[in-house]
Amino acid sequence: MSKHDRPCIKVCRYDDDSGWCLGCGMSVREKKSWKRVEGYRAAILESLPARLAALAAEGFVTGPKADGKRRRD
Repeated sequence: MSKHDRPCIKVCRYDDDSGWCLGCGMSVREKKSWKRVEGYRAAILESLPARLAALAAEGFVTGPKADGKRRRD
C-alpha cells in the first residue's frame, strides 16, 4: 500500500464518543497524518475492522452506507 492508498472511502462522518469515522474507522488525526506515519499504517489498518465492528454494535451504519445516524430498530 502506498502512502496515497488509504482506507478512506470519502464518507467522513464521525462518532462523537470515539472520534472514529463511520466510513473507514480512522480518526481525523490518522487521516491527516496518513502520509507521514508510514511505520504505523499497518497498525492503523489492523485496528479498523474492530473499530467498525464496535461502531456497528452501538447501532451505527458503517462503511459506504454510513449516514452518521444511529439506526432506529
